[in-house]
Amino acid sequence: MTADIAVRVPEELMASVPAEVRGSGRDDVRLLVSRGTEVSHHTFRELAGQLRAGDVLVVNTSATMPSAVDGTVDGERVVVHFSTLGPDGRWAVELRAPQPSGSTRRRTGTRAWTTVALPGGRRLVLEEALSADGDRLWWARADTSDVPGLLVRYGRPIRYAYTAGDQPLSAYQTVFALPSADGVGSAEMPSAARPFTVELVAELVRRGVQFAPLTLHTGVASAQAHEPPYPERFEVPVSTARLVNAARAGGGRIVAVGTTAVRALESAAGADGIVRAASGLTDLVVTPERGVRVVDGLLTGLHEPEASHLLMLEALAGRAAVGAAYAEALSGLYLWHEFGDVHLILPDENPYAPNCSCN
Repeated sequence: MTADIAVRVPEELMASVPAEVRGSGRDDVRLLVSRGTEVSHHTFRELAGQLRAGDVLVVNTSATMPSAVDGTVDGERVVVHFSTLGPDGRWAVELRAPQPSGSTRRRTGTRAWTTVALPGGRRLVLEEALSADGDRLWWARADTSDVPGLLVRYGRPIRYAYTAGDQPLSAYQTVFALPSADGVGSAEMPSAARPFTVELVAELVRRGVQFAPLTLHTGVASAQAHEPPYPERFEVPVSTARLVNAARAGGGRIVAVGTTAVRALESAAGADGIVRAASGLTDLVVTPERGVRVVDGLLTGLHEPEASHLLMLEALAGRAAVGAAYAEALSGLYLWHEFGDVHLILPDENPYAPNCSCN
């Protein structure tokens, strides 16, 4: 399930280190702004100038877990990526093969009832295939209920081959991250919020922009297998539902910070566009056919063409707008992935623009 947008991202545009390593701080990234097919170029520090009083930024407060843990299968070294906690106590996991560079690659040939030896004498048993291809993602049961504690003791952040090396867990936390009572969090960082700083948040509040928190614990990235996102745990509190509904009634724009915030908020919205407090697992996939009911704008990273996130962008802005933005991002040498640049999609306020995301 992918968008029909032709994008080939050259290797040199993969952000390999955090912005604060290659520049002056987390907010030292570029900001591509789309209003319909009109595109402009800014720095992230100019975000406040793109928003207005009465706008609401919906932010994901999920903290990132050290979700990668070393293990063995019949003496073979593997890396387990712990993803999502299911309602029955099992975890969605992925087994990967370690590489000499310190990264990992997809491991094939995994079978049901495989036992993984984990640090501390713990065991993990793969019980049921979760992914469509049958051997990538699994529902697995650990012989401890304290998987978050095991991750804190033995885990590290998930890392892919485009990164230059391991980074501390702090590099994968956003300014909005809050620890949960049960220690469960995101397998991978809700990265759209990474460039925010305390100073920028304060400036936005001074300008009349409001913040609405919610939680969605993100799973492992699925773009490598062209898969749609699978169910993830979320919570939209009463206070956020009320704030969003009041802002919409007053003419304010609802701008989600990250595709995770869109998924959670739209999961809590009825067909009438009213947001109600909600929690649990969501399997919602936002597509152009489904459309959006609440969100007016989106701040997000730049996504690979295999990612189903591009369907969400099309649902919000239309294919022509997304295509124009990505062409500009490529020609302007914007950086991709969690340490890269960001893209702000705002409503096209041209009164002659078509009011749909038609193809």
